[in-house]
Amino acid sequence: MTSQPQPAMSKIEKQQFRRICGKFASGITVATVRDAAGAAHGMTANSFTSVSLAPPLVLVCVDHRTRVLEHFRASEYFGVNILGAGQRHLSDKFAGSGYDRFEGVEWYAGQTGAPLLPEVLATIECARVNVVTAGDHDIVIGEVLHADCQDGDPLVFYCSQYRSLG
Repeated sequence: MTSQPQPAMSKIEKQQFRRICGKFASGITVATVRDAAGAAHGMTANSFTSVSLAPPLVLVCVDHRTRVLEHFRASEYFGVNILGAGQRHLSDKFAGSGYDRFEGVEWYAGQTGAPLLPEVLATIECARVNVVTAGDHDIVIGEVLHADCQDGDPLVFYCSQYRSLG
């Protein structure tokens, strides 16, 4: 009987891993949710991707250290707002901590009640179907119920900096 080789234990340093992952250019989203009282919460996320076409599924990764995680775990619905090139201010605002990230930010309730931001490249409303703990993050998986988009250039993040296409 042949035994399967065991995967090597990762010895990569956190900063090295972060630097390597930074070589993958990504768009920027603001993931949003409402708490039980109806208050809007959100966070900047570039760990977002599509998962499946049938059914349409997406995921967003939420750090265990962020206070918004409890709302993603509890809420039936959440939103994803894909930011355009001129919306760095929204990315910066929702990346902060220690204050109401929605303070002074215009938003509207989507068809599911999820908070959505006007004039973004795309909005996606999801029903939460699963939450998977993986390392120091939760992977929140949602089935896309409603979505809309408009033309424009994306806000891009590469090597720990905002970039533009071209």
